[in-house]
Order: sequence, then structure tokens, then C-alpha cells
Amino acid sequence: MQQLIRLYKKYQDILAYLIFGGLTTVVNLVVFYVTVTLWGWNYQVGNVWAWFLSVLFAYVTNRVWVFHSHFTTVKALFNEAVSFFLARGATLIMDMAIMWTGVSLLQQNEMLTKLVDQVVVVLANYFFSKWFVFKKNKGKASSVNERD
Repeated sequence: MQQLIRLYKKYQDILAYLIFGGLTTVVNLVVFYVTVTLWGWNYQVGNVWAWFLSVLFAYVTNRVWVFHSHFTTVKALFNEAVSFFLARGATLIMDMAIMWTGVSLLQQNEMLTKLVDQVVVVLANYFFSKWFVFKKNKGKASSVNERD
């Protein structure tokens, strides 16, 4: 039992990211489905809306439950949020390129392409968040926790 607890603690952030990343993916897919399939929007417009709402959800959940980020000032929170959205903006470009390739070039189903796309995007988002947004410095909870 102790070994299971040690393993859980060792991989706690990754497990939390998988759970909340999965929920973020659900938000993304549902918004995409509603905007494109039910409302008839262009798939790229629906994709951007799905991105925005899922990134908002992801920021809150990643900040609190995955990377345990704490800020000391409003400026630090703002910097962290901007950094998060910019990193996710980079994966939005990947997302849109994958969707364009799958739907416009290869004439594949929008939802099927979106599912494949999300695997790539979720992996890229984890690494961007871990390495650039919520990175930890020695002796500090987060790089954005420094006094401004």
C-alpha cells in the first residue's frame, strides 16, 4: 500500500493533468460539436470558440489542481494567465493547421479530425504548461511568484 501511495505522489501532477486534460478535451469537443454541427458555423470559427472556452476551463483547473500555482500579486496572476494563453495560442495554430489539413485538404469528417487533433494538442499543451507557464524554480512555488 505504501508503494502505491509513493507512486501516486510521484505521478500526482500527471494524473491530475490527465483528468483535467480529459475534461478540457470534452469541453472543446462539445463546444466544437454544438457550434459546427448544431449551429452550422464554419469549422474554423467553431474551433476558435471551442479553443477559447476550453482554455479558460483549462487555465483554472491547471492552475489550481495540476500545477498548484499560487500568486502573490495581481500582476503575477496576470503574467501567468497571459503566459498560459500565449502558450495555448501556439497550440491553437497547430490545432487549426491539423483541422485545415484534415477537413479542407483531405476531406475528412470534422469530428473525426477534431478527435485526432486533440491528442496532439493535449500533449503539446502539457509540455508548454509544465516547461513555460507553471515552471518551478529552486525554492519557489512558481516562477511567477516572485515579488514584483
